[in-house]
Amino acid sequence: MAQTEIQQELTVDQYTLGLVGPDQEWAGTVADGGTIRTHTPPACWGPMITPSFRGGHEVTRPIGVENAEVGDAIALKIRDVEVTSVATATGSMREREGAFGDDPFVDHRCPECGTVWPESVVEGTGEESIRCAECGANASAFGFEYGYTVAFDEDRTVGLTMDAEGAHGLAERAEEVMALPENSRQHPIVLYEPDEMPGTLGHLRPFVGNVGTTPPIELPDSHNAGDFGQFLIGAEHDWGLADEAELEQRTDGHMDVNEVREGAVLIAPVKVDGGGVYVGDLHANQGDGELSLHTTDVSGRTEIDVEVIEGLDIDGPLLLPNEEDLPHIAQPYSDAELETGRALAAEHGVDLEAEMGPLQVIGTGATINDATDNAFDRAGSLLDMSEGEVRARCTFTGGVEIGRLPGVVQLTMLAPMDRLDERGVAHLVREQYDL
Repeated sequence: MAQTEIQQELTVDQYTLGLVGPDQEWAGTVADGGTIRTHTPPACWGPMITPSFRGGHEVTRPIGVENAEVGDAIALKIRDVEVTSVATATGSMREREGAFGDDPFVDHRCPECGTVWPESVVEGTGEESIRCAECGANASAFGFEYGYTVAFDEDRTVGLTMDAEGAHGLAERAEEVMALPENSRQHPIVLYEPDEMPGTLGHLRPFVGNVGTTPPIELPDSHNAGDFGQFLIGAEHDWGLADEAELEQRTDGHMDVNEVREGAVLIAPVKVDGGGVYVGDLHANQGDGELSLHTTDVSGRTEIDVEVIEGLDIDGPLLLPNEEDLPHIAQPYSDAELETGRALAAEHGVDLEAEMGPLQVIGTGATINDATDNAFDRAGSLLDMSEGEVRARCTFTGGVEIGRLPGVVQLTMLAPMDRLDERGVAHLVREQYDL
């Protein structure tokens, strides 16, 4: 990371071409306790259909945080998430034979002339509109297996799926309605004008799908996770990994956990000096599990305050969601519940462990079971607990939720505050939940 002036507030509007890693050009350095503001383009579908991208997202250049060193962590306090797109398109995908090598998200090539990561131009609308600049062939690696176009209301509270006429009208204004930032290099997915499931109204609740810190090796940004990262193991392209051990260098920025929204606090590991915070992949909404593998990608703005936590030494992210997003049995005790608990403890002669705080540990892996095992390991290491104790506390005071299939989970428990104090995160839990 180049030495740069430390800024109390840093605005970032430059993006990578689908990669995260320490060798990417850094956007600058923000003060410990400072604020990052971003304006990001849609991720997923736009980069997926743009052949020059090396990964499936378009995220910000990495941002250094003052004093952040390997073995620390950075608390990312999400103060604001604002959707700027007025429409998008999404759905389940199909791959186009011949337009990629090992991985349709990573090693793009023109199916006609063979140019790798070809530059491309737009001709008209529809799934044939992305053309190789060298030979004119359809060079996109993806189409829709089942797709739909969504228009949003002015306040971004609901979205409505379009019929063929409505989808075509939005496709003719694709860059405008998706509000692509000036420095974005993707083709807008609204160009494809999918029109299935017309007239369906959906609730919107925006969140950030890919946010975190830079891994110590270069990875496709969409593969910085234990499930998508499986596609890198044994791959013959430039970002192929030898084995699962190499994938452990990931930082799990690509979570697609819909609770990573305004008001939440994400605690991310520092695996390169400076941290290298990056932001992208805003979604207008998403059901748990992201069952189509994709959802409503949008342009948008975020405001995030940062705080370095020295020596936390975590392997993957921790999440402090908004209180209303916690499982019911993981929510902080009310005064009445504590009073009842004290009376019950006195009756049975038990010391009440009253100082407890909600905590979510993110786990990722090839499958949901693998991701849960990963979360067990991370929680046990963080809190100095056996797997049996972790399982028990999560069963009695929390649970496991699916962030994304096939392998991202949130493992929730009410954790003893003395353990959180020892690890230096109790103040964040107290602040988040007014304890």
